[in-house]
Amino acid sequence: MSAAHAERAAAAAALFTDAERERLITLRRTLHAHPELSWAERGTQATLKQALLDAGITDVREIADTGLVARIPGTRAGAPAVALRGDIDALPITEETAVPFASRNPGVMHACGHDMHATWTVAAGMLLRKRPADGEVRLILQPAEEVGEGATKVLASGALDGVSAIYGGHVDWRFPVGQVVATAGALAASSDTFEVTFHGRGGHGARPQDTIDPVIGLGAFIMEVQTLVSRRLDPGQPGVVTVGVVMAGSASNVIPERARCAGTIRATTPEARALLCEGVRQVAEAVATLHRLRAEVVLSEGTPPLVNSATAAAFAQSGAAEVVGAEGLRRLPTPNMGAEDFAFYLERLDGCFMRIGTLGDGMSAAGVHTPRFDPDERALFVGGAVLAAIARVASAG
Repeated sequence: MSAAHAERAAAAAALFTDAERERLITLRRTLHAHPELSWAERGTQATLKQALLDAGITDVREIADTGLVARIPGTRAGAPAVALRGDIDALPITEETAVPFASRNPGVMHACGHDMHATWTVAAGMLLRKRPADGEVRLILQPAEEVGEGATKVLASGALDGVSAIYGGHVDWRFPVGQVVATAGALAASSDTFEVTFHGRGGHGARPQDTIDPVIGLGAFIMEVQTLVSRRLDPGQPGVVTVGVVMAGSASNVIPERARCAGTIRATTPEARALLCEGVRQVAEAVATLHRLRAEVVLSEGTPPLVNSATAAAFAQSGAAEVVGAEGLRRLPTPNMGAEDFAFYLERLDGCFMRIGTLGDGMSAAGVHTPRFDPDERALFVGGAVLAAIARVASAG
C-alpha cells in the first residue's frame, strides 16, 4: 500500500471514535466466525440488529425473512430518501485462512466478504446518525445474495418504497485499501443457466450403427455453442458461455440413451443476454437435428446485468472522492463477468454499485470465493465513510 493509500485509510478511520472502531472490528469478526448460508442468516440477523441498536439506530425492522431495514431520519423535509445496501450471507466453502476468528461453522465461510459489507453498512449508519443526510437513509441488510434471491424479496417487502436511489459496494482484492471504483455503465454481468439433454437410442458400444448416439451430439454442442461468443456476439461486447457439467453413460462399452450438460451464460447488456440465451437453444436444436437426436433445453433466468446510472455514479464519485480523493477513484481494468443481485434494484431504482479496495501490504491476494480470502479490515472504515458521504451527496440532490 502506498503512503497515499495509507493516509486515506487512516483519515477514514479517524471519522470513528476508538470505541466505534473497536465495535466495528468486533462485529465483523463475530460475523466472520459465525457465517450462515442464504436464507439461514438468523444468527447474523440478530447480531446485526443488536449492533444497530447499540449504535443508537432504533428504527430497525426485520424484512425478507432474514434481513433488516433500519431508518435514519434526514434533516430536511422533502429531501430524497436514499438506501445503502449490505448483503449478509456466506458461502459453502471450508475456510483455510487460519485467522483467529476463522469460521466455526464447518463448511461455511464468508469467502465473498459479506461480513465486510454488512459491517461497513452499520459503520455508515454510525456516521449518518452523528451527521445525518438531508433525506432519510435506509440501511438494507440483505439476505441470500449468493443465490440471487434476496434483492427481489427486499423489493417485495416494501422496504424501498419511496427511495430515490440505492448504493452499495463489494470488496475487491485487486485494489488496495483507499481505492474505490464508482463508474457509470455495466459493472457486473447477467447470470443465467442452461441445461441441455440429448435423447437418443442406446446400445452396445461395439455396434454403434444400431444406436443413435447422444454423446456425439453432446460433444458437437459443446464445441459449437462457443461460436455464439466468437461469431454471433459483437466483439466489443463481453460475453461468456461456459459448460460446467457433462454427464453421459455408466459403462465404457455402453452407448447411453441420453447425454446431458449444464452451464452458465454471462452478458453485460440485455441485448447480448437475449442473443446468447436464444442462441444456446438454437444450437442445441440444430445439433439434435443433425445427429438425429431430440434436444430438451431448459433455460433458467438469473440476475440481470448490473448497470449503474450516470446520475447515481456521479453522486457516488463525488461522495467517494470526499473520502479517498479524486486520485483514489479507479476503473475496472476488464469487464466483471461475475453476477450480483444488486442488479434487481437497479431495474427499479436509480443507483450505483461500487468496488471497494481491500488489499493491504503483505496480505494475501487470494480472490473471493476461495478458502483463503482475507481482506484488510481497514476497508471497513473506508467503506462506511464512502457510503455515508454518498448518502449525504445524493440526498442533497
